[in-house]
Amino acid sequence: MHRGSCLCGAVTFELHGEPSMVSHCHCSMCRKGHGAAFATYLSIEKAKVRFLSGEDQLTSYNSSSSILRKFCRTCGSNVEWSGHPDYPDWVSIPLALLDTPLVPEAIEQFYAEARVPWCAFT
Repeated sequence: MHRGSCLCGAVTFELHGEPSMVSHCHCSMCRKGHGAAFATYLSIEKAKVRFLSGEDQLTSYNSSSSILRKFCRTCGSNVEWSGHPDYPDWVSIPLALLDTPLVPEAIEQFYAEARVPWCAFT
């Protein structure tokens, strides 16, 4: 089991199971939402995520017609996004929110063609 929290600690959660995938997303929405060259997410079934505190502190934003992004209303930490039409029962959570170690065997790259030119990958 993995545990995680937002920057201020108001939102805490547990993952009851291992993520099915970890990915770096280079799309402009993820870059802007994280203020970084890319966002690293774990993907897991919604039913395997249990909020321990602060679920009432989440606010949301529809970044597109189907994608709903949730973040802590106190500190602004990105907590999850969901709503992919092909994966309605799944949620993506920033890997950096985990307070317990998770070392993925592989990290997928999404929207690599949108990479920023100032961040090189080998």
